[in-house]
Amino acid sequence: MLGWSATIVASAFLILVIYLILTLRKVMATLAETKETLSSVRNSVDGITDEAEELIHKANEISVDVKGKMEAVDPLIESAHDVGDMIHDVTSSIKRTALQKNTKKTVHTQESKPVHIKLK
Repeated sequence: MLGWSATIVASAFLILVIYLILTLRKVMATLAETKETLSSVRNSVDGITDEAEELIHKANEISVDVKGKMEAVDPLIESAHDVGDMIHDVTSSIKRTALQKNTKKTVHTQESKPVHIKLK
């Protein structure tokens, strides 16, 4: 009986060891795949990082260029605004003068109806 018990325990231990070995091999294979995947991801991230840095530098250059061009155009826009103000003032003055000259004058005669005369 003791012999059978030792054989059963040895067999159970052998099965457990074999099961652990198979499990460890699967874990090792999974870890190897994970290592390859991480290596691939690192390479991709490095490539993207380089492209992102280049894109940021280009965006900064464009921003500086646009800012310089806007500063160059600002005086032109201010001048156009001033010309618009002057044209508005001139047309307003002409309108006032025209309205003052076009006012109707009333001349009273002996009749009861007023006569309207338009002066030029």
